[in-house]
Amino acid sequence: MNLRHFIRHLIVSPRLVAAPLLLASFLPHAQADDWPQWRGPQGNGVAPSGKYPTKFGEKENVLWKYDLPGKGTSTPTIAGDRLFMTSPIEGKDGVVCLNLKGEEIWRKTLGPEGKGQREHRNGSTSNPSPVGDGTHVFAYYQSGRLASFTHAGEKLWEINLQEKYGQDTLWWPLGSSPVLTEKHVVVAVLHEGSSYLVACDKKTGKVAWKSDRNYKTEAETDQAYTTPQLIDQDGLQILMTWGADHLTAHDANTGKLVWSCGGFNPNDKAMWRVIASPALSDGIAAVPYGRTKFLAGIKLGGRGDITATHRLWERNGIGADCPSPVADKGRLYLLTDRGVIHCLDLKTGKDIWEEQLPRSSKNFYSSPVLAGDLLYCGREDGTLFCGKVGPEGFKLLHSATFDGGIIATPIPLNDKLYLRTTKSLYCFEG
Repeated sequence: MNLRHFIRHLIVSPRLVAAPLLLASFLPHAQADDWPQWRGPQGNGVAPSGKYPTKFGEKENVLWKYDLPGKGTSTPTIAGDRLFMTSPIEGKDGVVCLNLKGEEIWRKTLGPEGKGQREHRNGSTSNPSPVGDGTHVFAYYQSGRLASFTHAGEKLWEINLQEKYGQDTLWWPLGSSPVLTEKHVVVAVLHEGSSYLVACDKKTGKVAWKSDRNYKTEAETDQAYTTPQLIDQDGLQILMTWGADHLTAHDANTGKLVWSCGGFNPNDKAMWRVIASPALSDGIAAVPYGRTKFLAGIKLGGRGDITATHRLWERNGIGADCPSPVADKGRLYLLTDRGVIHCLDLKTGKDIWEEQLPRSSKNFYSSPVLAGDLLYCGREDGTLFCGKVGPEGFKLLHSATFDGGIIATPIPLNDKLYLRTTKSLYCFEG
């Protein structure tokens, strides 16, 4: 049976379902009440438990509001009583530190902003979200700069990956955020030409390892705007990365390839670049691909080429281009770019329910966040939706439109809701 026929007619393997589940991705040294990276404490879009606001607006339940120094699309990181975010500041790459009262503590600038091949109405030169370990924050920019700061605002080191390894060739502004492992800060550069993962020592910025990641594809298909996810495989830290028609796992300590899964583009189509990162839960990755047309469930683990052994299910005609899905407690929630919420069984890929958010000509670029039974979804026109999810479906509780678009991921944390628009940062209380 050839691979294409195998994928179309795959039956779930009982051996795979019974296999030991992998731990969800985690961040070393982060505290339980921190938001250390783009998609939260476990990197999967699931917030810690809490009593979060279900009503909000420009003047409703606003604890404070902070006006940004430049157009921002990255998600802030929160550690203890500090909030950090990247932003252009007077034409330079910048980082801003606030306390949790919304008061600015410090701001720092690096060199000039970097310019990509093309601009996007919802992009900026500070698309990547910073990542923190409780004592330091690491920021990455369109310019190729990767820098480390202390919580007091001291810059410890700076490296420019594009000057070191070649210019970014993405067609659109880059969106991959850095990821922390036990010893390193890791960046994925997935574009035309030489793609790679690179790990820098957190203390010094020196390159610890660099792993090439290149696959033969048609035009633009090798480009990715996804962020790696840190998982545990039998006690080994693994960096799972999605792009160029392959889901791969690299040893976080050495960069060595552990396993790879292909078969996502059997007809070898061009321009199948990927933006949304996979959802991760219960040892399963739900991978959207094919520019909103496909979704696949992959059992994580193994060694070598797992293409023919670890695919649990595949769906045709359902997917998301920009918003990354979220999964928890056996349920997968996929928000499409046009505002349809699909709830699926994570192990089988079967439909549980489907709900359409209020229709608009605008799209969803921000990734949804799950906080208990609350799902927050942000739309590019600045509209934030909050709804309750359950076995029977989705109940919309509230929506409000803010000045500026919503591209960053909302942050439910410690009974507060933080929302970054392209113009302001809000903090809401219930």
